[in-house]
Amino acid sequence: MSMVALPGLKDMIDGISRERNLPKHSVQAALKEALMKGYERFRRTQRIDGDGFDEEYFNNFEVELDVEEEGFRVLATKTIVDEVDNSDHQISLTEVQEVAPEAQTGDTVVLDVTPDQGDFGRMAAIQTKQVLAQKLRDQQRKLVQEEFQDLEGTILQARVLRFERQSVIMAVVSGFGQPEVEAELLKRDQLPNDNYRANATFRVYLKKVSEGSHRGPQLLVSRADAGLVVYLFENEVPEIQDDVVRIVAVAREANPPSRHVGPRTKIAVDTLERDVDPVGACIGARGSRIQAVVNELRGEKIDVIRWSPDPSTYIANALSPARVDEVRLVDPEGRQAHVLVGEDQLSLAIGKEGQNVRLAARLTGWKIDIKDSRKYDEAAETEKISALIEARRQSQPAMDEYDDEDDYEEEEVAIAPPVPEPEEEPELEEEPELEEQQV
Repeated sequence: MSMVALPGLKDMIDGISRERNLPKHSVQAALKEALMKGYERFRRTQRIDGDGFDEEYFNNFEVELDVEEEGFRVLATKTIVDEVDNSDHQISLTEVQEVAPEAQTGDTVVLDVTPDQGDFGRMAAIQTKQVLAQKLRDQQRKLVQEEFQDLEGTILQARVLRFERQSVIMAVVSGFGQPEVEAELLKRDQLPNDNYRANATFRVYLKKVSEGSHRGPQLLVSRADAGLVVYLFENEVPEIQDDVVRIVAVAREANPPSRHVGPRTKIAVDTLERDVDPVGACIGARGSRIQAVVNELRGEKIDVIRWSPDPSTYIANALSPARVDEVRLVDPEGRQAHVLVGEDQLSLAIGKEGQNVRLAARLTGWKIDIKDSRKYDEAAETEKISALIEARRQSQPAMDEYDDEDDYEEEEVAIAPPVPEPEEEPELEEEPELEEQQV
């Protein structure tokens, strides 16, 4: 059988395998696909009648690598027929019977159709090189996806490699002894107090493993995700690891809209054990546990509050460190509350540029209006809220009537599920989903 020589084939495969952290069989598979594309290019340049080949024309061809002899062959599987219409796919019965008398029509044979060494051509070689580079990238992306797919939503140790525009390119590993893989930390996922210098190490939250063949790292990591705060507390507080204390909700503003406001997080915790203080467990002796989390987040302010099934108590706790005089659930269906505080607590409850009340609203899922206790007119506010509720109820029949019309299927209307009344708040045993809710 003839063969096209590829001097240094074995060393080339070994080198690519080491350089790109790919197994040798993956490199060989990519090389075979690339050589097949090169052969197709060679055949197209040889065709002088002007007719092209369709996409499936070469499906019966394959490339066989010979690593020891350092070369490759092209083999074609052909069907035995009485009269040949296409010599690339068929071979005559009489021709086969000269070497295999027992052959019959309809059988298949594999033939060596390797071109001569000099005929393969420069253009075919260039095509092979281009396709090989693409196939190797595809193989790398596939391996990375398989390696990190199950690690989405977990914490990884990352090392800063370089900077591209406003993104930080970091090296992460999936486990001990595994090769490093590049990940991208976008501008919106960075912390303002972090110092991203070369070779600096950080803990990052793996947000997404991208698919496809787009350029750049396919791992997206974050330092601003609430999942990082949850992990750090789980790592520092044994009671959380033992399920004695549970994290109910987290609201985080790692990149405030103004540079004058620092990053801040509110975290709600609870326990089923009467003898355990969940807030104290997270803070630790002399604040040692929460200080370790704050240090990892480069000084981010963290409020640990006690979750409560009672919305009024929960809202009051969420506005910590402000002292609340009263919480009025003025519109339970619309989840709207008025919080009355003293004049000296007003700015503390609202927070700098509204950050404290904004995070409390996200944490609890209630729209919170901070009111001065001395200036609060209960009758006027009640009348105003009653008017809003009545307007909402009057608009509801119109929506129901629209739903019954024949053209309902032509326009899709999304209606939010009803919000439970305060007395129907989940029992202590039910753990709400951990998410950052919008105001």
